[in-house]
Amino acid sequence: MKVHPEEQTVFEVCLVVPKRKTKKEDATCDCVEVLENSFRKVGFIVERIDGVTDEFMKLAAPLEVLGKAAARLEMKKRTHIGMDLLFELDEVDAFVRQPDGSLFSWSERFCCYDHLIYGIVNENQSAVTLKCDEEEFQWKVGESLVRTLESKKIVKQIFPLHDEIRRKKLLGNWALNWWDLTGQPIDEVYSYFGAKIALYFAFLGMYTQWMLFPAALGLILQLVEFGSLRLLVLPIFFISIILWAIMFSQFWKRKNSALIARWQINYTFGGDPGYRLSGVDCTSLQVPVELIKDQEMDKRKEKEAFQKIEWFGRLRRVRNDAIVILSIICLQLPFELAYAHCYEVIQSDVIKFGLTVLYLFAIQYFTRLGAKMSVKLINCENYDNNEKRADSLVYKIFGLYFMQSYIGVFYHALLHRNFTTLRQVLVQRLLISEVLENVLENSLPYLKYSYRKYKIRSKKRREKGSSQGKILFTSRAEKEYLKPSYSASIGVELEDGLFDDCLELALQFGMIMMFASAFPLAFAFAALNNIAEIRTDALKLLAIYKRPFPRAATTIGAWLNIFQFLIVMSICTNCALLVWLYDQEGKWKIEPGLAAILVMEHVLLLLKFGFSRLVPEEPAWVKANRVKKAAQAQDIYSKQLLRTISGGEKALNNVKKTE
Repeated sequence: MKVHPEEQTVFEVCLVVPKRKTKKEDATCDCVEVLENSFRKVGFIVERIDGVTDEFMKLAAPLEVLGKAAARLEMKKRTHIGMDLLFELDEVDAFVRQPDGSLFSWSERFCCYDHLIYGIVNENQSAVTLKCDEEEFQWKVGESLVRTLESKKIVKQIFPLHDEIRRKKLLGNWALNWWDLTGQPIDEVYSYFGAKIALYFAFLGMYTQWMLFPAALGLILQLVEFGSLRLLVLPIFFISIILWAIMFSQFWKRKNSALIARWQINYTFGGDPGYRLSGVDCTSLQVPVELIKDQEMDKRKEKEAFQKIEWFGRLRRVRNDAIVILSIICLQLPFELAYAHCYEVIQSDVIKFGLTVLYLFAIQYFTRLGAKMSVKLINCENYDNNEKRADSLVYKIFGLYFMQSYIGVFYHALLHRNFTTLRQVLVQRLLISEVLENVLENSLPYLKYSYRKYKIRSKKRREKGSSQGKILFTSRAEKEYLKPSYSASIGVELEDGLFDDCLELALQFGMIMMFASAFPLAFAFAALNNIAEIRTDALKLLAIYKRPFPRAATTIGAWLNIFQFLIVMSICTNCALLVWLYDQEGKWKIEPGLAAILVMEHVLLLLKFGFSRLVPEEPAWVKANRVKKAAQAQDIYSKQLLRTISGGEKALNNVKKTE
């Protein structure tokens, strides 16, 4: 098999095992030695490193080993004729390579690692006795060795390793490249982190780039004194912002399609997108076991059974959504209104600022309670795969945050019509929430990392009975092990760290869009924050966290639907703001003002849904390439089928002649 220059073997996975207290005597029974030998038999390149308190086993898989694993997994890959076919090791040249020249994407390689690591089973006729220090245990027939060692707490953790050469390259041309405001090497990000993280950064980059237009308009409105024309300028600004948001969402869909086509990702991808090293199968379609076992079931009963499962599943989802909505209304709404009322009656700006800070900390407690309840409800729902469960979690948690983030602002805007207080609230929310989020998301992981190193050093000094000498962590693998994982603050079972980043982006979008008429300058704040967000998010992935587990994806998922929802909400809220603004200024009576704004609202809603039909979600070149390759594939398949049929008929005629 040919090895591409960009596809040299590197250590990509690391296992953590405890240091043994006694010297190894019988290597044939020592569990760690057995594990290492098993990895070598599979084809892994293994390197063992002694750390301060643990031992680290780094694994690298040559291309041939990955190819054999992909063939056993019956992995489908894109070919040069546009068809996705089962991978075959002997036909490597038929398959399309990744943008970086490698044969397998990061997600595909990780799926192969998962299969190889957890595929080591006891194939002997009887159980094998293994030892770890003084403890003995049985490795049963047909049982996975790694699972057995995980259950005995011998394998502490398995995590992906950073590739130092590529990591430093990305640090230089991405995370620390402040001169290029929104530019990013998206193809390199995809090759290194996988599709889901790459799509998030592509979305963030495009969103920030497009944000420069409304930010400039907001600055003009803030700096230029329009006088009596201001009441005419605000509706024009509002209409421009809504059209901007509509066009952005549509053109993002086009860019999304272009990226997926460039990365050769199948549009009909429907498997479980999370390739986590937990022995999870790479496909997770959940078909009821009773329906699979009972092959004798007649068609009518089979149809009734599937309909029952489908509708009961939907009813459970409706019930769970109703529970979440009622919980928000009954438990959270009074708290939010109490905060908004206190903010309205308090005169001191310092006390208001302190109240906002306390409020932002307090709502985290409510959110975590809501998240735990949401995860329990989702586990009762019937979904095909983890991605749909994750989308359900996104909708439920965003409902909680929607109430927290906006109900107080609605209170000032719609009930009191106090635009001065409304602008103060928006400034404080944007500044405090965004600054606080950036500080916490970048400082807390580093503090956790430093605290873990401090604990290990303290423990080691106590064992030695001396405080003299400095304990150094010299191994790169050990340093990465001590770093926190890139995980979600809510719903860790279903989501990774992108959940928090996407949630922060969606809440910001809702804040600046729904109250654009009251505070146009908010777009400038958001643009500056997002420019910094691109670099800080990249930095934390490359330097602060462990390398994330890869997750395949074709879109940003439920978040795009949330952005669409916020655009519709923005049309309604800004129209209401303009009505009350004109009424406050005494320029219009409420009746004609309301009528005019309602007309504008309906026109914008029609434009929103009309523009989504006018602008195709798929670029013409992507569609043309897809159609062309599909036609080529059909032509080749037809010719091969005809040759097969013709060959079969000739063979049949020869048999008849012989007879």
